[in-house]
Amino acid sequence: MAEKLLKSNIVLNRMRRIVKSEQLVLSILALVVGALAGGGTILFRDGLLFVQSLFYGTSDEALHRHLIDLPVWQLVLGPTAGGLIVGIFIYKFLPGKRPHGVADVIDAASFHDARMSTRCGIKSAVASMVSLGSGASLGREGPVVHMGASFGAWLARILHLRRSAARTLLGCGVASAVAASFNAPLAGALFAHEVALGHYALTAFAPIVLASVTGTVITRLYYGQGVAFQFPVHHIQSFWEFPAFALLGILAGVTAVLVVRTIPIVQKTADKAKAPLWLRPAIAGLVVGLVGLIFPQIIGVGYGGMNDALYELYSFPFMLGLLFAKAFVVAICMGLGFAGGMFSPALFLGAMLGGAFGFLATSVFPDLSSGYAAYTLVGMGAVAAAVLGAPISTTLIIFELTGDYALTVAVMVASVLASVVMDQFQGGSFFQWQLKCRGLSTRWGREMNLLRMMKVADIMKSEYETVPLTEGLPVIREKLINAPYSELFVIDDNAKLHGTITLTDLRHAAFDPNLGSEVTAGEVARSKPPVLYRTDSIEKAIRLMEQTGEEHLPVLNNEEDREMIGFVHEKDAMMAYNNALLELQSEERGDAPPKLF
Repeated sequence: MAEKLLKSNIVLNRMRRIVKSEQLVLSILALVVGALAGGGTILFRDGLLFVQSLFYGTSDEALHRHLIDLPVWQLVLGPTAGGLIVGIFIYKFLPGKRPHGVADVIDAASFHDARMSTRCGIKSAVASMVSLGSGASLGREGPVVHMGASFGAWLARILHLRRSAARTLLGCGVASAVAASFNAPLAGALFAHEVALGHYALTAFAPIVLASVTGTVITRLYYGQGVAFQFPVHHIQSFWEFPAFALLGILAGVTAVLVVRTIPIVQKTADKAKAPLWLRPAIAGLVVGLVGLIFPQIIGVGYGGMNDALYELYSFPFMLGLLFAKAFVVAICMGLGFAGGMFSPALFLGAMLGGAFGFLATSVFPDLSSGYAAYTLVGMGAVAAAVLGAPISTTLIIFELTGDYALTVAVMVASVLASVVMDQFQGGSFFQWQLKCRGLSTRWGREMNLLRMMKVADIMKSEYETVPLTEGLPVIREKLINAPYSELFVIDDNAKLHGTITLTDLRHAAFDPNLGSEVTAGEVARSKPPVLYRTDSIEKAIRLMEQTGEEHLPVLNNEEDREMIGFVHEKDAMMAYNNALLELQSEERGDAPPKLF
């Protein structure tokens, strides 16, 4: 461990000598993270298709066209066997015995100083690769976002970067992964700010854009200039269509709410049935295989089915059937722990909802309609915006894919309304719901989240005055006069905290008729005062001071031994809060260059 630390310090010192500008250093690191995340995305995508070829004999992304020629047993056995492999892998090798994804990236950025395990990122990607390759009806973007973020966290960790720089590199990994997935660098950069980091900061914007462009360039060099979806050119025929787009946005929001609310129902049902965690993905795979006998488009990521809808190859009843079938299997897969993301499923649901809605709109107003493929694209953006909590990013993805301004405005209208419905009835995105299930919320505010990451050990004072339990009044008076902030901490023979004594406590003792002249510190002290532990957050310290009215609180080593190691003063806690606000404001406005070390 010491050898690794020494090597990282040597690298760090060399970088400081060679490059004076920390902004330039951060930009170089962003390029490195962007290249790692972009390369990781390519490996993940190719690995997924390789696994798919093992299960179904084809590496074509339009998997559904080949499934119709396969025997029934293979359609059912493929996802089931894949689920069994993934379930055992997750149970044995992943922390928490669950898949990891975008919510864990948000968790790391908001509550854990951007610390993530690179091993967990790679293992989660492997689990998702097998899961999606075997037919899980989930998405491939979430796993690569998690993996890319873990690369950024790894580089920040080995270089011992400050919290703000580590968050920026984590965002670089996210941006590169999204950009590489959709060939959309601008959307990737904004997705990192909008979803992963939860805010826009000028100091982080340039490095994140560099990483996003790097990921895009790498994938274009490898795959060519093609985009994720192919579709004919469509233009908005009339602005009278915008009320229809608005209505589609509301329906998209309702769809997103229903899908997300169904997932915990599946989880609770599995819990009540006491289904083993390692077996649940196999059960989900069995359901996917059975539903896939009727609708093979729902097996796997589903890009082929979306492209068919964009080319208007499906009828109205068939799209409705795919909508309900996909919603059902997505809830089953996510609720039972199949590894994968929610981006592609949201796009698929939006495509079928938008296509079905556009079919009706075209039938009723044929002269005004732009064709139901345009509604398909708008629906994709709207449902994805609501599920992911990313209306700006999804709108930009559509713009970068189509280059059509009017169509982008339509997506913007629908996405905003869908997000409003989701926020009103679900309380936030799918990722926010996942965090809420863990007792976390990104809605506390960035400054409070920062205080939750900072520990009382960072601001506590180690110089304080103690007095033994058996000490008499003369010594108590003398020590109290010289004690910092006029407070004594009473400890027993094992250095455990018994209580506190202030001037007020001493005055009360002096006039208490029940106490004689031989009174001891243990009798004067207020026993069992409110305390903090070294691992508690500064946010907890501020809250406890507000609740108790105490200006300073003792800090104990841990709950078991109750050994006192310091105390926290209200002034220092509020100073930390003020500094957190100033740091965040400076970061957002770009007032000062970033501090890396």
